[in-house]
Amino acid sequence: MKSRHEIMERVAEANAEFYQAIENGDIDQMRRVWAEEDQAPDLVCVNPGWPLLRGRAEILRAWSLVMANVPYIQYVLTETHIGVSGDVAMVTCEENVLTAEDDSPGFVAGGQVVTTNLFVRTEGGWRLWSHHASPVMLDEDGSED
Repeated sequence: MKSRHEIMERVAEANAEFYQAIENGDIDQMRRVWAEEDQAPDLVCVNPGWPLLRGRAEILRAWSLVMANVPYIQYVLTETHIGVSGDVAMVTCEENVLTAEDDSPGFVAGGQVVTTNLFVRTEGGWRLWSHHASPVMLDEDGSED
């Protein structure tokens, strides 16, 4: 039996793999990150400004589009907290996002997003069940309202 600390480390690793998949544009890694439908029914994903994505096929199709159309993205996660109850884990964090949305040299946009990621324990490890991200509205000087 793993200690609570070891379990939380495995959840943190699964969460990091999700962001690595996006940053590296690795759809195969993204497939490994998300749970299968029989492991976690009704998979959902909400990205800022997008409609609700429901089901593994729809979610992976959307991530494929993101990865194909964003030449550069990097996440700096802050305020990360992990809660575990049985076979379910919740990770909340702030995503500080840097991205280039076109091929212009040096063009980088930034933003802050608050996120809740739910994971389910499977035979193959912790897998993503739900990702919900919401933008943080900043005032004109760049601080939170």
